[in-house]
Amino acid sequence: MSNLFTEFDPVSAKQWKQLIQADLKGADYNEKLVWQSPEGIHVKPFYHPDTSTADYGPIPGQPANWQIAQSIFIDDEGIANKLTVEALQRGAESIYFVADKAFKIEQAFQEFPFSEVTIYLELTFLSEEFLSELNSYLKEKEATVNYNLDIVGNLARTGNWFHNLEKDHNIVVDFTRKNLTSRVIGVDASLYQNAGATMVQQLAYALAHANEYLNHFNDQGIDYSGEITFKVAVGSNYFFEIAKLRALRKLYSTLAVEYGRNQNCHIIATPSKRNKTLYDYNVNMLRTTTESMSAILGGANAVCNQPYDVLYHKSNEFGERIARNQLLVLKEESYFNKVANAADGTYYIEQITAELAEKALAVCKEIEKGGGFLSQLKEGTLQRKIKKSAEKEQARFDSGALKLVGSNFQSNASDAIKGDLELYPFTKKKSGKTLLAPIVPRRLSEVYEQNRLEGEA
Repeated sequence: MSNLFTEFDPVSAKQWKQLIQADLKGADYNEKLVWQSPEGIHVKPFYHPDTSTADYGPIPGQPANWQIAQSIFIDDEGIANKLTVEALQRGAESIYFVADKAFKIEQAFQEFPFSEVTIYLELTFLSEEFLSELNSYLKEKEATVNYNLDIVGNLARTGNWFHNLEKDHNIVVDFTRKNLTSRVIGVDASLYQNAGATMVQQLAYALAHANEYLNHFNDQGIDYSGEITFKVAVGSNYFFEIAKLRALRKLYSTLAVEYGRNQNCHIIATPSKRNKTLYDYNVNMLRTTTESMSAILGGANAVCNQPYDVLYHKSNEFGERIARNQLLVLKEESYFNKVANAADGTYYIEQITAELAEKALAVCKEIEKGGGFLSQLKEGTLQRKIKKSAEKEQARFDSGALKLVGSNFQSNASDAIKGDLELYPFTKKKSGKTLLAPIVPRRLSEVYEQNRLEGEA
């Protein structure tokens, strides 16, 4: 093997820019070719190591491979178990269980191949008794499990603790002490993306969110060495989303070093819901495909795809199969499992990674100076900043500057969806008293769709 590039003389960044300026024939280089992202990053027409400020070193904790995850909601244990077994037979490699109440553990995990399949848990309740029972069972089975306990995330999402601040923290602390090397803690950063936060905000809030746990464990004298699991929502800005996941690993490593903890984190990625649409819903398959690609190339440990009809249909075999098959095609036919860290050394992505990380770290430091994540959440500061970013993005959609095919761009006036709605696809207004204002996910096309539904016969 010979390196063909040695036959060519190197070209400097200055030479490239001079050539581009000559082609512009007097037009302004910055005005014509440099654009600014919502994160405040100026994107150039070309990238070169001569002008790069990026660190081209390895990303901490990048996985050698990634897993296809399947989401299963546990309501009826028998049905959930059947769906789990079928999903594993048809290509799923890990299972993301969601439950809103205690369930019969043995029935839900019947015939589960614990030695082969990773378990992710999302429990929207907090029960010390159930956690103890579940932990004993899974330890006996020698299962690989991500518990994803996230009391701070629940506070951000609902505006309330599960029980109260003291009891929630005591349950998490006690459980962590019994599982010091396991993946106990989760940080649901998908909430920030789906609510309209910029990528810099997503990274900064995820880091400050994780810092609440590490700081609390440090105060409690807990020598936690397990990996924190981040749940990340991936949007449609292809290269930026790749860089976002890489920046998250770099940022978390920097934080963990300060506490003397495990520098690696675990990432499970899922497509964003913010840009998904009711009308021309098949386009959602294209969106989730490129978003899954970003997640894979960015270094997610697992990718849990969403069915194209998740907004308006109840869970169904066809939608789940298509979502799973999208990942199978990427893995088995598009060779996305053949090269680890494929983005390493790409000047553009490396530079965006560095700039996202730098900006996010600055925001995170501001949060800490302002009293920390919990303090700013209680004051409503973070909610206001996310809302401001979301409103800017919404204005771009409303004006047509941000295009969603089938909604505000190339829409088909004859499309009708009202008769197919099995689920309520819009943001629900929750009643009841909360300790603080919750962070509310909302899709960009909701108002457009509501207006259009009213016009359907």
